[in-house]
Amino acid sequence: MISKAIKIGLAALFFLCLWKMPYGFYELVRFLALVGFAFLAYQANQQNNTTATFIYIALALLFQPFFKIALGRDLWNVVDVVVGIGLLLSIFKNKSLPKTK
Repeated sequence: MISKAIKIGLAALFFLCLWKMPYGFYELVRFLALVGFAFLAYQANQQNNTTATFIYIALALLFQPFFKIALGRDLWNVVDVVVGIGLLLSIFKNKSLPKTK
């Protein structure tokens, strides 16, 4: 349940990045994305989902605020939209999977 809230929150933050915001907002988003994706990677690893674990680790590294990756505003906007949509779609994908015991 918490992973769903993290995914929705991160997606909302990424969509907010499309508007002109103060630079501090983008720094906050990068830090929250690092923490959120690290948590999602941990949960995916606990569920033995290596693909999702790898994706979340890669996203955590992409968004981490310590060693910035300069992609330019336009490319970052594309990344934000793609990742935001991917997070929202992953909520519905996981919902449709049957639960095994």
